[in-house]
Amino acid sequence: MFSDNKKPRPMNEFGGQPNRIEKNTKIKGDITSEADFRIDGKLEGNVTTSGKVVIGKDGYINGKVECVNADIEGRFNGELMVKDLLSLKSSATIEGTVSVAKLAVEPGATFNAACTMGKGAVSAPKMQPTKKDEPAKAS
Repeated sequence: MFSDNKKPRPMNEFGGQPNRIEKNTKIKGDITSEADFRIDGKLEGNVTTSGKVVIGKDGYINGKVECVNADIEGRFNGELMVKDLLSLKSSATIEGTVSVAKLAVEPGATFNAACTMGKGAVSAPKMQPTKKDEPAKAS
């Protein structure tokens, strides 16, 4: 598998290669996978994976994404549900609704979304808004 002088590299059960939608490719439809996914083209539809979703700088998704981790450099519009870490690079543009456990945002990223955060955010029910003219309460 690896020689004594090389460190093992992390691999998923599908040979370590993510699924890819290349630049200048447009897809309409839903994708379900157990492996990581990288989008450098355009996808109109939903992505469900037990791995990581990466939207490259030229990538665009319009739809619903459910994944464990996500790195976004490109554009996303829709519903984004990330069970662990969502990382937005400086070139990212996000619109829609986001549910995430952890969020990392580089300066320059555009984040125009309703966001629910926390360990149970992905499966948590929607929170009630505070009443007008009432101070917010920390729990």
